Amino acid sequence: MNRIQQLFRKKHGGILSVYITAGYPEKENTVPVIRALQEHGADMVEIGIPFSDPLADGPVIQQSSQEALAGGMSLRLLFEQLKGIRENISIPLILMGYLNPVLKMGMVSFLSGCRKTGIDGVIIPDLPPGEYESLYREKFGEYGILHPLLVTPQTSPERVRYIAGLSGGFLYMVSDASTTGTKDSISEPQRAYFNRIREMDLPVPGLIGFGISNHETFSAACSYARGAIIGSAFIRMLGEAGFSDGNVGSFIRRIRKG
Repeated sequence: MNRIQQLFRKKHGGILSVYITAGYPEKENTVPVIRALQEHGADMVEIGIPFSDPLADGPVIQQSSQEALAGGMSLRLLFEQLKGIRENISIPLILMGYLNPVLKMGMVSFLSGCRKTGIDGVIIPDLPPGEYESLYREKFGEYGILHPLLVTPQTSPERVRYIAGLSGGFLYMVSDASTTGTKDSISEPQRAYFNRIREMDLPVPGLIGFGISNHETFSAACSYARGAIIGSAFIRMLGEAGFSDGNVGSFIRRIRKG
């Protein structure tokens, strides 16, 4: 069983997934940041593949991606960095990135790299569900890589059910239709959307992302889904305070306990 599936079977609430940008704040920080996140209680890590035109990302993650690229980060280098990571990292690891760099490498080479380095899942926001189903779903299955898909408040119920049926591991519930970024609270329309998804009794569990930035928003998200994904708030902390084990630990404690 895939590590993502094992996590959701073992833990029924309060799952914390943290997004990082590979090679940020320094090129060699990728694995040390993952190690620190595991040590301090993150349940899963999404490793962002830096890209020059990240349309779904807000300014914080865009900036981190630009700095990582300027520092020499690439998808091939990321796979080099991840070699041997499973010697001391046991939590699920997901690559998150855009379709262009993946196709440039070649889907088979990309999935092969994922399997060799112990990656459990891949999120590609700009890969249409229908295209994934017809062109790539079988290949993902061959390599044992799950593919969580995204829904938004504007996704129709019929479309939600279709996407959930394709989604591997969990359903990524985008909290609103804007780009990624931090918000201080959950709005009533968002709560209605989360509740609507929860009541659909879908075949995969949900995680809420986009706008989750503090203990309040994390706790609120966890009351509607199995957990939440935090990205911009963590990236901002790394940019402002720098990477250290203590800084990562303090951040996770603030999210978990307030």
